[in-house]
Amino acid sequence: MAGEITETGELYSPYVGLVYMFNLIVGTGALTMPKAFATAGWLVSLVLLVFLGFMSFVTTTFVVEAMAAANAQLHWKRMENHQEEEDDDSSTASDSDVLVQDNYERAEKRPILSVQRRGSPNLFEITDRVEMGQMASMFFNKVGVNLFYFCIIIYLYGDLAIYAAAVPFSLMQVTCSAMGNDSCGVEADTKYNDTDRCWGPLRRVDAYRIYLAVFTLLLGPFTFFDVQKTKYLQILTSLMRWIAFAIMIVLALVRIGHGRGEGHPPLADFSGVRNLFGVCVYSFMCQHSLPSLVTPVSSKRHLTRLVFLDYVLILAFYGLLSFTAIFCFQGDSLLDMYTLNFARCDIVGLAAVRFFLGLFPVFTISTNFPIIAVTLRNNWKTLFHREGGTYPWVVDRVVFPTITLLPPVLVAFCTHDLESLVGITGAYAGTGIQYVIPAFLVYLCRRDTQLAFGFGTINKHRSPFRHTFWVGFVLLWAFSCFLFVTANIVLSETKL
Repeated sequence: MAGEITETGELYSPYVGLVYMFNLIVGTGALTMPKAFATAGWLVSLVLLVFLGFMSFVTTTFVVEAMAAANAQLHWKRMENHQEEEDDDSSTASDSDVLVQDNYERAEKRPILSVQRRGSPNLFEITDRVEMGQMASMFFNKVGVNLFYFCIIIYLYGDLAIYAAAVPFSLMQVTCSAMGNDSCGVEADTKYNDTDRCWGPLRRVDAYRIYLAVFTLLLGPFTFFDVQKTKYLQILTSLMRWIAFAIMIVLALVRIGHGRGEGHPPLADFSGVRNLFGVCVYSFMCQHSLPSLVTPVSSKRHLTRLVFLDYVLILAFYGLLSFTAIFCFQGDSLLDMYTLNFARCDIVGLAAVRFFLGLFPVFTISTNFPIIAVTLRNNWKTLFHREGGTYPWVVDRVVFPTITLLPPVLVAFCTHDLESLVGITGAYAGTGIQYVIPAFLVYLCRRDTQLAFGFGTINKHRSPFRHTFWVGFVLLWAFSCFLFVTANIVLSETKL
């Protein structure tokens, strides 16, 4: 649950942590990036991608610094509790005046001793896994904590809506193409509408909704129970992801190398920047999972350098995937889910590879959906939880799972426009999680650290962007993003 201090787990080397972070950031959201690149233009897309990658790196270092500050507070509380126990055990005086005088002297000495002990090099070591919800409760006031959970919940709803739409959409795209007149999938220049026939009298949108119903019936019940991601399931989905990405990049490079590339992307088209922005923010999302990734790293001496290396590798990968896509395929033929572009016979000759790529989102997303759903359900419980209170069985086992599952399924029933879903989720809730929350966390944790440990105390995991200017810059950028995306949506609706 987001508001608890959880087990650190088995330690692993910094380079294993680098791989885990890479796998977390480069998820299925990357599959919507090629179309966003094609609609916004390659130069604008490249500049925005690099800038948003840099901003995400800045706020990642903010979260790591806040984690170290939270650990320092926890460590110091343990030290104080231990010291008080020792003082109680060693106290043998029975005269109340002596006890009062002893307490007074200890209180007078404590600030000096605190400064000395708080200077311990291990005080800011990240050894306890403190989730973002717990950090919010440590550094934010009650209103801030509620806003934090509200932002997390909206983001998770968007995540579930994307997942609920992506799986039925992929199944509809693959099976309708395979069972229709074109047994080889989507041919070049072919544009399908939802009202086109799929199987006999059934339209494509009917097939999509049937798959959505089956998806909900199969995976929805997991929301009513507890489910955990197993290590082997994680390994399997990661392996499938990298096989799929590697196949797509190689096939696109081969096609371009043979002079059969169809793409001629524009230099810039600002009408597509809104969705590109949301997709890019969504594709750099890792801040909410940093406690799980960073805490088990065995040696954190060069943590900032490793995180920077991770972001450089991720930028290179996103650039390679997107540029090969936009120069291999025509912009208007790129689909929301990039894997579906490889259902064409002229791109992939082997039917097994075509079906593997077409159904790739089904395998990977289906394993993540129950986990995200349970996380969202637990956040709802935490938001409304009151000290010492318990929920009735109906509320705990029926109401919370229902309000978790129903809204994203209804959104997916109304639309399968993945680019817009990813864009809106990333642009609003994603901006809050990736920019606003880390900026406030690091600002407030620095203030609390100075008050608790004294001025001049150095956090060994402090961000390289330690000047207050960077906090203000991140918040200004986040505010600008909200205004830009909202204005863009309003203008687009007005034109329609």
